[in-house]
Amino acid sequence: MEQPTSGALLDPYGRAHTYVRVSVTDRCNYRCTYCMPAEGLQWMPRAHLLTFEEITRIVAALARMGTRKVRLTGGEPTIRQGIERLVGMLGAIEGIEDLSMTTNGHVFAKRAQQLAEAGLKRINVSIDSVDPDQFREITRGGDLSRVLAAIDAAREAGLLPVKLNCVVIKGTNDEQVLAMVRHFADRPDVVVRFIEFMPFSDVDRRKRHLPAAEMRQILGEHFTLEPLGRTTDGGPAVTWRLAETGQTVGFISPITEHFCQACNRLRLQADGHMRTCLSREAAPSLRDLLRSGMSDEALEAVLRARVWAKVAGHEAHLDGDFRAFDGVMTSIGG
Repeated sequence: MEQPTSGALLDPYGRAHTYVRVSVTDRCNYRCTYCMPAEGLQWMPRAHLLTFEEITRIVAALARMGTRKVRLTGGEPTIRQGIERLVGMLGAIEGIEDLSMTTNGHVFAKRAQQLAEAGLKRINVSIDSVDPDQFREITRGGDLSRVLAAIDAAREAGLLPVKLNCVVIKGTNDEQVLAMVRHFADRPDVVVRFIEFMPFSDVDRRKRHLPAAEMRQILGEHFTLEPLGRTTDGGPAVTWRLAETGQTVGFISPITEHFCQACNRLRLQADGHMRTCLSREAAPSLRDLLRSGMSDEALEAVLRARVWAKVAGHEAHLDGDFRAFDGVMTSIGG
């Protein structure tokens, strides 16, 4: 293949990129054990963050090349001042069809209606346990009651379906695979999704994942699992239906059943660095290029070149040539 200069945003493997995850801040009001080191991080200075106008300009360029789905992440996106304004700006971009957010839920309940009115369509909520003490331990101080309130507020605001992201760490919260499903069994508009733990170089390089197959085995001892396949929205989850309750559960397995061959995602970090693969950061920052006076035409050319340089996949699933993901998740964008 030759690098295209128009049309879909393709990489050398023929993957069209229709989905961008936009981190609006590296700051977070939780300190999850798998997301940042115990000593914490030095946050980016405000001047280093992309402005809302810069984010909008980059997303608009991507939309002209076929991107249709945008997810706001962090850090924790709801602590970025004026986030509702950014939602409105992104929702107004021609071609953007799906605008969602991943949140830890700590302050989301009081902002749910405003975000929905601004144009937010859906949310994913990070919740790794429904046991308050275990939740507090994993998040280093998080309040489960506020997260549960956020889930209810999102449902009331029509941000459906509400998807829950539970990172399963072997030997830490294995039992939550069953507990989480049972806790939300009476809420058919809530989709529980289990994510294999991912090793990051600056946090925990160990392979501590519980394989998705083992998670399904745990549920299979109590429910009848009916395969639904991979989601139709371009996401990484493989979904199943629990016949007894009608619930939909998803499994995201970057280690044991990695899905790199179907990757359609880009990650825009809060400081303007673009990751075409979760495992690697690209330089220079798009922020610096924009602030140097780059034209929209030149920006599109840079984005095409970045995507054309995308690797086939990460190496975190390998044994002999294992490589942890670079950095920490909170600064990359969840």
